[in-house]
Amino acid sequence: MALRLSSVVSSTVVRHRLPLVGAFCVLSFGLTNLCASSSLSSRTGCVQSLLPFVPLLRSKFGAQTQNRKLHTMSMETSKTTVPSIVVYVTVPNKEAGKKLAESIVKERLAACVNRVPGVESVYEWKGEIQTDAEELLIIKTRESLLEALTEHVKTNHEYEVPEVIALPITGGNLQYLEWIKNSTRD
Repeated sequence: MALRLSSVVSSTVVRHRLPLVGAFCVLSFGLTNLCASSSLSSRTGCVQSLLPFVPLLRSKFGAQTQNRKLHTMSMETSKTTVPSIVVYVTVPNKEAGKKLAESIVKERLAACVNRVPGVESVYEWKGEIQTDAEELLIIKTRESLLEALTEHVKTNHEYEVPEVIALPITGGNLQYLEWIKNSTRD
């Protein structure tokens, strides 16, 4: 891995883009987290190239990060919301996606289902690499409904092993999180 990283870092194109990558990393992970990983920064020069910009980054984004943390904490302790999740389910085509999405919302197993067409999935199935065009369903619901939602998908899905993957919602628009609660069954 070190050999690959050094050969990539020595590339002129990558070297010119490292400050942009570094800025993205700082904005995403925070300067404190990046500076702690000095082994990576010493090999790439990524963090060192950003040191002149640290005061500017802190002044522009430091306060926003603190406010966001406080806002997220207040949402987690809110009495008007419930623990919520986003669930990913893939379906083979538009018709299957529409039918499944509508049945999920009708049964109040989710507040909303986004249908994302044009997903291409590459996976191994029964020892062979497969590539299929699919539609992705992004389902917003209560954490407590995951088991019922999973059973509904398994019952109404044409795949032998349908994808049902849940991710926690850790923050967001308080009114939207309240709407998820009010639009789903208990």
